[in-house]
Amino acid sequence: MSQYQRIGLGFVFLWFMGGGIGHFVMTDFFVNIMPPQLPLHYEAVYISGVFEILGALGLLIPATRRWAGYGLIALTICVTPANVHMWMNPELYPEFPEWALTARLVIQALLLACIAWSTRPVESTTDSQPAVA
Repeated sequence: MSQYQRIGLGFVFLWFMGGGIGHFVMTDFFVNIMPPQLPLHYEAVYISGVFEILGALGLLIPATRRWAGYGLIALTICVTPANVHMWMNPELYPEFPEWALTARLVIQALLLACIAWSTRPVESTTDSQPAVA
């Protein structure tokens, strides 16, 4: 794993560990950004918070890192409706400038790329060298 991948992995860990804890500390914020048509707001916030923390912890163990990455990618996609809802309804979130709501969607796409890149399996240099007879 390159130094840059380690930095990316550290960023992803901090993002999801912090976000997961945030789901329990700032629950009402996360409930308020959910689209109203989705059910079980509080339950969904708590469940996603648990999975963010579990995913972050899974990143720390090389044997589970790839699967944790897959899970965090899926989770990030699942929370997309909340980000889209905020972007489409900026009047409901006057504390955020509209450019920040747009930036959230861009950051989410970059986050997905960072998760995929930093959790990919490390290729062994001996596997890529041709066999000598």
